[in-house]
Amino acid sequence: MKIQEGRVAIQEGVVIGKGGNKELLADIFSPPLEAKNRPAILFVHGGGWLQGDRSQLKGYGILLARLGFVCMCSSYRLSNEAIWPAQIQDVNCAIRYLKENAKKLGLDPKRIGISGNSAGAHISLMAAATEYDKIFEGKGGNNNVSSEVKAVCAIYAPTTIRQLKNLDPLDNAFLKLMGDEAELSDYEQASPINYITRNFPPCLLIHGSSDSVVQLKDSTNFYDKLVENNIPASLHIFAEEEHAFDGQADYGRAIADLQALFFFKYL
Repeated sequence: MKIQEGRVAIQEGVVIGKGGNKELLADIFSPPLEAKNRPAILFVHGGGWLQGDRSQLKGYGILLARLGFVCMCSSYRLSNEAIWPAQIQDVNCAIRYLKENAKKLGLDPKRIGISGNSAGAHISLMAAATEYDKIFEGKGGNNNVSSEVKAVCAIYAPTTIRQLKNLDPLDNAFLKLMGDEAELSDYEQASPINYITRNFPPCLLIHGSSDSVVQLKDSTNFYDKLVENNIPASLHIFAEEEHAFDGQADYGRAIADLQALFFFKYL
């Protein structure tokens, strides 16, 4: 991997579509060297679907742009603004924006990957699935364009959305995401592990072994099912690390490198 000399060009607050009545914003990071048909990565932030914003993954956007990827960090409606499936609709809208504006951004619309952390990893895995209800596409813009991606990276991803009972609703991020009226079937339809088929794209999974927020088995179970379906997959487990461990600078750079190697291979 060769770092490009020069400065990454950053466009902040670009309107990429609408989520309901809300404008969806994104930051776009372009490599220092101009080129055509470059690979692109969409980064989706975490925060329990309830908080966080696109600035959280700015570091990944800059690091991967310096390696030649066009990168976008996008926003989506949080669960206190709209319940599921608003979040996946907004992320699919961001993918379609990249494809519709591929020429202007100097990217290849057939070489787009997606990566997310925690809740953003859940949404990224759902976006990578190809066989689901079209309601997940939404009507945010550029609906004549496919939202298919070629590869996905999921960092400490919740892969099963659980209908948990006997918990304080204030502490139940799943309930806030799905809403009070969601049934078991709705939770199953929001769980990425139920969408693994032989058409699922190559997948990189990253998790800390001591994660107390999202259980390690969410990634190991997902990996096992990918392997069962002969999907190119890689699982990296970081020993004794907690949730969001990539917030530490050294780990952040290591995971940026893992993503770069993965996306260079599959985009």
